[in-house]
Amino acid sequence: MRPLHSVPLGIAATGAACLVYAAGYEVRSFRLRRVEVPILPAGARPVRILQVSDIHMVNGQDKKQRWLKSLAGLRPDLVVNTGDNLSDPLGVPAALDALGPLMDFPGVYVFGSNDYYGPARKSPTRYLKALRSGAHGTNNPDGTGRRGISGAVHNPWQKLRDGFDQAGWLNLNNARGRLAVAGLDIEFAGLDDPHIRHDDYTAVAGGPSPDADLSLAVVHAPYLRTLDAFTADGYPLILAGHTHGGQLCIPFYGALVTNCDLDTDRVKGLSTHTTPHHRSYLHVSAGCGTNRYTPVRFACPPEATLLTLTPAPR
Repeated sequence: MRPLHSVPLGIAATGAACLVYAAGYEVRSFRLRRVEVPILPAGARPVRILQVSDIHMVNGQDKKQRWLKSLAGLRPDLVVNTGDNLSDPLGVPAALDALGPLMDFPGVYVFGSNDYYGPARKSPTRYLKALRSGAHGTNNPDGTGRRGISGAVHNPWQKLRDGFDQAGWLNLNNARGRLAVAGLDIEFAGLDDPHIRHDDYTAVAGGPSPDADLSLAVVHAPYLRTLDAFTADGYPLILAGHTHGGQLCIPFYGALVTNCDLDTDRVKGLSTHTTPHHRSYLHVSAGCGTNRYTPVRFACPPEATLLTLTPAPR
């Protein structure tokens, strides 16, 4: 009969092996997700959108930088950056260098909280506590904000913004904009990060312009209030990030948390969002990085996504 003490030792050994895998391999096992979204007008040729999100760049992450640069080989028609590019106040040069080849293509971006503020050491259990309390980021269950963020390290987000702007990428933080992409006039509506209540939907409200060939919505954190607003206004596709796909997932079960009020069934990949009179496609990127203080992923590889937009069925 096996000694009883071998059971906890076996559990400990399994846990240690999982941690080594999560921190030593999977967190750098970069993948490309491919999805198709049928939303284009009839007769339009496919449009290829590369979405990058939650890079959380730290100096010295050479493999991540090389992988991001290699994505330019996909030759996308458009790049959409859904925020959280930084996890280090000194990481702006590395982030701009990694994204440099992608900035040769038309692009748009929004920021996440980690573009503005440096990460802090926090217990991972805070995500489970937030799940129980409903208080995610600076959002309270009653819809009010907390007293903001105090004592945080401020990232030089202005340098990141200037680098993107100089490359011609559109700043969609509580803003609208238009680009000519693959022969189409594409309109965009974007929000600054709802996780820290920087979003102001009144700045972009009104829905798609009737003279645009296609209108897309972009936001970092997929809070339900923003998804409801974009969907009710009639945007056919919403692109978001923030969730890290759950980051630490249970095989054959999935994510435990989303770090916002989105349900775990839609923590990553393509799904839909519905309001009483409209339905939108929603794509949530699991992102390609982690907070510098929790550099692990399990059953949730880092990723970017190539979305191919095709004509909607008649």
